[in-house]
Amino acid sequence: MKTEIQDHAEFNAVRYANCWEDADILMRAMQPEGRHCLSIGSAGDNSFSMLAEGASRVTIAEMNPAQVACIKLRVAAYKVLDNRELLELLGELEGDRLALFERCKKELDGESIAYWEHFSDHIKTGFGKVGKFENYFRLFREKALPWVHSRKLTSELLESRTREERETFYEKKWNTWRWRLLFKLFFSRFVMGRLGRDPSFFKYVEGSVADRILTRVRHALVELEPSENPYLRYILNGSYGDSLPHALREENFEKIRANIDKLSIIPGTVESALTDQKYDAYNLSDIFEYMSDENTQNLLEKIHSQSSNGARIVYWNMLARRESDQSLRSKIKPLIELSEELFQQDKAFFYSRFIVEEVIK
Repeated sequence: MKTEIQDHAEFNAVRYANCWEDADILMRAMQPEGRHCLSIGSAGDNSFSMLAEGASRVTIAEMNPAQVACIKLRVAAYKVLDNRELLELLGELEGDRLALFERCKKELDGESIAYWEHFSDHIKTGFGKVGKFENYFRLFREKALPWVHSRKLTSELLESRTREERETFYEKKWNTWRWRLLFKLFFSRFVMGRLGRDPSFFKYVEGSVADRILTRVRHALVELEPSENPYLRYILNGSYGDSLPHALREENFEKIRANIDKLSIIPGTVESALTDQKYDAYNLSDIFEYMSDENTQNLLEKIHSQSSNGARIVYWNMLARRESDQSLRSKIKPLIELSEELFQQDKAFFYSRFIVEEVIK
């Protein structure tokens, strides 16, 4: 079953080599322990986090074959490598990545092996570095940002400070007119659509893309602690460093490995996964960003019909405002206070809203 965005965008290359959504708030919203979770795949990290948090089953829906290859290689890595070797294979640490891939091959199907052997340069680089979105941030980090801020100042940004010290640093040193101009240009709808995402992903967006994201960047740099933000560190340094996202933390590795067989992949859309199976929790990423409001409500109605009572529905809005409307209030309850509380803690600062809803049966 197709989803709306398939009519407008191509899905044949790695868009995201990592999940660019904060798994810490996602886990608090979904409460995956004991639940059968349906999760949009992307690079797979957030789905693996559900295993670490005790999900009874995790079903991944992913319509991009290249993203499926990323997920399957991660599954193989969790099975045969240790935590450090996984980080080496991803490109976070140095190591013999081709040798690590050879060890993973025994856990991969023929199609996945053929894919990664064709893109062996991605393995050499580290397959956590090769997505279109990661390349977009590489261009920002290496080509654009140096025109505005020195490497020394960028390093200072990631130092631990009090909230008052962060605000002073941001207003006095970081938030220059050059920074604001660069941001408006590099994170414009035009540039972001062509270099980072896909122009069709902005079909339902109104107003300035850059202005909305810049407001959230200030929140991440002032209200939150930049030194502990894995997404900010990756953008500025090209790696997570000591601030790893949930699925890559050492304390979660063995939990994921022990539960890896509870994960299955449906190579298709969320709609194609909503058949006769009941789910208890949903990670829908920012899927509704690419849908009309009518199609959003239709999908939420379908999700309700395939859900257990109390199922959690969790998703982000980036630039298009989407949520269940009043016609679904007897079936889907918005958890407004929880949504706002978690949104204020969101370290992945691209998004304008975080939505947590609960199914009523």
